[in-house]
Amino acid sequence: MMPTETQNNNGCRGPDGTACANEALTELLPIYREAPLDEPCCGPPPGPASSPFEKPGYRLCGFVEGFTSTPAGSVPRIKTRPGIADLFGTIKVRLGINRSQYKVAPGLYCIGDVTPMSPVLITANYKLTFDRLRKDLEGLQAWVLILDTRGVNVWCAAGKKTFSTTEVIHRVKQTRLQEIVSHRRLILPQLSATGVSGKQVKKGCGFKVTWGPVRSMDIKPFLNSGLKADKTARRVTFTFPERLVLVPVELSFLRKYLLWIFLTGFVLSGIGPGIFSMGQAWSRGLIMIAACAVGIFSGAVAVPVLLPWIPGRAFAVKGVITGLLMGVGMVLTAGKAIGFGEAMALILFIIAGSSYLAMNFTGSTPYTSPSGVEKEMRKAIPFQVSAVILSVVVWVGAMFV
Repeated sequence: MMPTETQNNNGCRGPDGTACANEALTELLPIYREAPLDEPCCGPPPGPASSPFEKPGYRLCGFVEGFTSTPAGSVPRIKTRPGIADLFGTIKVRLGINRSQYKVAPGLYCIGDVTPMSPVLITANYKLTFDRLRKDLEGLQAWVLILDTRGVNVWCAAGKKTFSTTEVIHRVKQTRLQEIVSHRRLILPQLSATGVSGKQVKKGCGFKVTWGPVRSMDIKPFLNSGLKADKTARRVTFTFPERLVLVPVELSFLRKYLLWIFLTGFVLSGIGPGIFSMGQAWSRGLIMIAACAVGIFSGAVAVPVLLPWIPGRAFAVKGVITGLLMGVGMVLTAGKAIGFGEAMALILFIIAGSSYLAMNFTGSTPYTSPSGVEKEMRKAIPFQVSAVILSVVVWVGAMFV
């Protein structure tokens, strides 16, 4: 109740003309009225009521906007526009933060006002893949079946056999999809074909597999054209933006090693005729750190960005080429600050680091197979290790010459 103005009542009077005791009290006390629910008695207004979909011990995901009732139970209906939390999550993952845990719960979801005739799309439970798919499905009505790929994207999961025939059959049966939709067709991403047998899926759960386009952005035209994809939608690309977005991920892998590399560089730089010199460790150590940074830039940035224009098929060779050019550039820039032996050591070190990081980038590209990567590593790693050892020997030995 809330106070209003004081009431002035002239109704009840005593013999002497004075107001009755209870009415006199009424004149002094405020009359209360019931306050509306959105008007607090103190402090800020209360927050919104709890969602009717919340359950004790469970947390409602921010990308869920409601639930759709089906014969097999309620299915989460997801938003097609990622929010601020999704944006920050994407930035963190691109920087390599909590990347292995960035995933959504496997199971059945839906988009829009779905019906039993709506198409069923299957994808991985990697959150970046999930977010991209729901964004590209804006305006459509579709069922989205998420497989448990251990938080790995479609292509890599197919290679690791977590996006597999067995997993597709299991999720279809677990979600009771046959009770929800009236058709018997599953649309799988083309890049999952290496891990899934359409024939075995049909045999295992009764649903026919149709291979969708490579990219989720082509799903709308694919559905509108009667499940037909043109050559562009079937072609795997690796454009400049697609390569550039992978650079922060490549750099993030080095974070836990950089401190030890820098400390080792300082220690090795201080070794000399007097056993160890702190002054030399500082001055020469900074040069070694600069060489390390050049090698990282060469292999993890320059090679991905300039990939189509660098000669050679093997990524390790591409790294050698960029490392040699940048190593020579650094030595020429340093000028007389370093001797000939030190210059050779730095060039060798930059080449080795650049070659290794460029080779490591192979797994992010669509150009090679697992067997091809293994073959390249068997040839390149002995060279890279030998180059690092030789560069260390020459770098330390330069102090004794």
